[in-house]
Amino acid sequence: MKSLPIVAAMLLIQTLAARGASVHEIAVKDIDGKETTLGAYKGKVLLIVNVASKCGLTPQYKALETTYEKYKDKGFAVLGFPCNQFRGQEPGNNEQIKEFCSSKYNVTFPLFDKIDVNGPKRHPLYNTLAGKESPFAGDIEWNFGKFLIGRDGKIIKRFKPTTTPDSPEVTAAIEAALATK
Repeated sequence: MKSLPIVAAMLLIQTLAARGASVHEIAVKDIDGKETTLGAYKGKVLLIVNVASKCGLTPQYKALETTYEKYKDKGFAVLGFPCNQFRGQEPGNNEQIKEFCSSKYNVTFPLFDKIDVNGPKRHPLYNTLAGKESPFAGDIEWNFGKFLIGRDGKIIKRFKPTTTPDSPEVTAAIEAALATK
């Protein structure tokens, strides 16, 4: 019986820590499994996307790469987070994902470790992006959901999976965020 209060206290501490953490401070692993944070992207506008290799929306990799190339020298980055929670459409390991993205879509934007974006094992990054305290709270609907993050690390906008990275809506939001210093 003593373990229940301990577990509850630990969950409360984790929840409070996740709420107070900025996007830049959240621990992540890169696609090669190296522990890091998003601190290297402080001061940049970010488009954070949950990606998958075997989805009808997978061709968005091309538009993500084009958008990254168009704005990267202006302080912008696309960050891809593979996820296998939607009908098993990202079954590969990190090495396979990296190879697929490189060979099929010439992806050069940063990719990260495969994570859960919903449910009890939701990664802390997605607790911040889509959790109860987010201005855009709610479960991720599908692969290729997008969050635009300002230079200050705050969430500016959330885009549906079917909204392409090169759509006028996304382009206008990126350009407005880049214009803000």
